Amino acid sequence: MPKGFGDMMKQIQKMQAKMEEVQKELENKRVEGTSGGGMVKVIANGKQEILEIKIDPEVVNKEDVEMLEDLVLAAVNQAREKSVEIQNDEMAKLTGGLKIPGMPF
Repeated sequence: MPKGFGDMMKQIQKMQAKMEEVQKELENKRVEGTSGGGMVKVIANGKQEILEIKIDPEVVNKEDVEMLEDLVLAAVNQAREKSVEIQNDEMAKLTGGLKIPGMPF
């Protein structure tokens, strides 16, 4: 095996270890999506997992369930988008901004 290949394999192993660390860090990061002036709040982690949904009782109206559904959807999407942003930021730090096909981010 050529020396350069061995060095490359070591670099790949280091990157894999760093990626595992980043995954753990992302699991602990929190982002918040809101809608309706903060009446609906969604908390997600950096791995796009929804952790909490808070709904102000004032926004609950059995005559207008569709509005509540729209507010929840908007807050979830905002939280997901923020989660993707922090994933991309962490990946850019790891790869120096280089986009690598097949990377989990």
